[in-house]
Amino acid sequence: MEHYFLIKHLHMTVAGLSLGFFMLRAWWSYRQSPWLGRRWVRIAPHVIDTALLGLGLWLMVALSLWPHQQPWLAAKLIALLVYIGLGTVAIKRGRSPAVRGVAGVAAVLTFLYMVGAAVRHSPLSWLN
Repeated sequence: MEHYFLIKHLHMTVAGLSLGFFMLRAWWSYRQSPWLGRRWVRIAPHVIDTALLGLGLWLMVALSLWPHQQPWLAAKLIALLVYIGLGTVAIKRGRSPAVRGVAGVAAVLTFLYMVGAAVRHSPLSWLN
């Protein structure tokens, strides 16, 4: 595992970039900003999140960490699905700014849960 620290830190850096860009887009959605319609704003999240997922999968395989053996990893992956769902409501599918705002806050809290599960290696996240 020659490049473990590089991949781990890239994963963490891209996770921070993903969260920061999500928060910016959620704010734009809440404010109904025309910036959301720009081509680069629509494409960048796919590039960032693909890199994040790829790096995470690389770490999982390289470390032989499997969700059925590591409850914290299973919880993190389930939370990822929740985060994606909340994110789509926050940016696209929310019918009103209030709904999009609540979904955005819930998505950020879910993201923070995932960080806690990864840092603490516990499905209880920061509560453990």
